[in-house]
Amino acid sequence: MLKKIFLFFIISILTFSSDSNSKTEAYIASFNTLRLGKGEKDYTHLAKSIEPFDIIGLVEVMNKKGLYKLISEVEKISNSKWGYEISPYPVGTAEYKEYYAFLYKKNKVQFIKSEGFYPDTNDDFIREPYGATFKINNFDFTYVLIHSIYGKKVSQRQFEANKIIEIYNYFQNLDPVENDILIGGDFNLAANDSAFENLLNHKDNIIYSLDPSIKTTIGTKGFANSYDNIFLSKKFTTEFKGKSGALDITRDDYIKTRKEVSDHLPIFIIVDTDIDDD
Repeated sequence: MLKKIFLFFIISILTFSSDSNSKTEAYIASFNTLRLGKGEKDYTHLAKSIEPFDIIGLVEVMNKKGLYKLISEVEKISNSKWGYEISPYPVGTAEYKEYYAFLYKKNKVQFIKSEGFYPDTNDDFIREPYGATFKINNFDFTYVLIHSIYGKKVSQRQFEANKIIEIYNYFQNLDPVENDILIGGDFNLAANDSAFENLLNHKDNIIYSLDPSIKTTIGTKGFANSYDNIFLSKKFTTEFKGKSGALDITRDDYIKTRKEVSDHLPIFIIVDTDIDDD
């Protein structure tokens, strides 16, 4: 139930109502939930932040209890039943671990199967990415989530970004029939950073969906950095027509939002699910 929300598009800020949207359009989102399940959270505000989307990938999920509480709250404020998929265990360091999770509207999205974690045999990633396959109308796709390292140096983030091409190749090669691979999450780098060059030069014509000029993190006085994005193949995922954005959840109160909800905005793409190109 979209009602009226504000979307930051590449060119300008637009408002729209769900009544004007095509019935075949679907909203696929990504959101860093800032340690979901830990500390004080405004779960009503958080639920309203994810309710507009059909499926949303979540990073920084600290425990299942927080996820279940969020599902309960979003079902209270929406007309939809929500399903979920959560990684079988948390990943990270001995001192800090987090889960990946997907929430989706059951009346619109079908969960197909878990694709598991990326087998990080060289220990390139601080948190191994996790993927699952879904279907919306005629569009089926594998959605991979990643929460990249922040670290003490930008070079640590760039190292992981340079390796994301291997994540794409792994999930692309899992199923010779399924070619729609989305890689979303918090990359702790702008998508036009030089570290992504090999990914963006991939033979499958991979692009970032959200213009890096759009800020997706929340500072104390405004929006700060463009760390969140969704990468996809322009060659295969023709269902994406170039519409993407970030949802302003701050209500012009940046400090309160950072404290009670998240220091990131949900970001999203819009896809046409009428015809699947696989």
